[in-house]
Amino acid sequence: MHSWHTFKSLQTNKPQGTDTCGFQLGFERGEMIRMNTQKMTRIALMTAVICVLAPLSIPLSSLVPISLATFAVMLAGVILGAGDGTACTALYLVLGAIGVPVFAGYSSGIGALVDVTGGYLIGYLPLAFCSGWFAKKQGYQLKGMISGMVIGTAVLYTIGTIWFIVVTKMPLMGALGACVLPFLPGDALKIAAVCLIAPRLRTALKLAD
Repeated sequence: MHSWHTFKSLQTNKPQGTDTCGFQLGFERGEMIRMNTQKMTRIALMTAVICVLAPLSIPLSSLVPISLATFAVMLAGVILGAGDGTACTALYLVLGAIGVPVFAGYSSGIGALVDVTGGYLIGYLPLAFCSGWFAKKQGYQLKGMISGMVIGTAVLYTIGTIWFIVVTKMPLMGALGACVLPFLPGDALKIAAVCLIAPRLRTALKLAD
């Protein structure tokens, strides 16, 4: 009898709010799991978009093809932000490196990362980061999106062209003429397209500014 009364006393004297705290902790844990699931889903979705668009390319005599890769990477950065956009770009590079044919012209392999165009592939990482970081910093206004993509593109060209020169021994002006100048009009069109598409996709994905 003494044990039963002790048990009832403990139940009666249980601090008020314990059940409420437990419910709140459970709710917060469930909400965190839901948010993480949504985050991973968005990263997987944008990685798939890059993998679908990046192989579509037009080969040129300069060895650097025209492709939709930079468009897809900028789109991922602006939509997902610097961190998640860079993450899905890194995942895309890993998939290509291990043999999935997602690089330009449906190529793949670790060799692509050290080939003449390898620097441009690595340059996708700062492109995604800059696109997302500046867009968020400016509240996803047009000025921020354009600034981020322009700066990211400049960094990409810097990394890619330096590596191109190292591998081919081509003079700087020749490398710029082969790997940068012919692509600038297309880059401007891609940036304009991202500015039109990204805000709508962010709204569709219910991403807050």
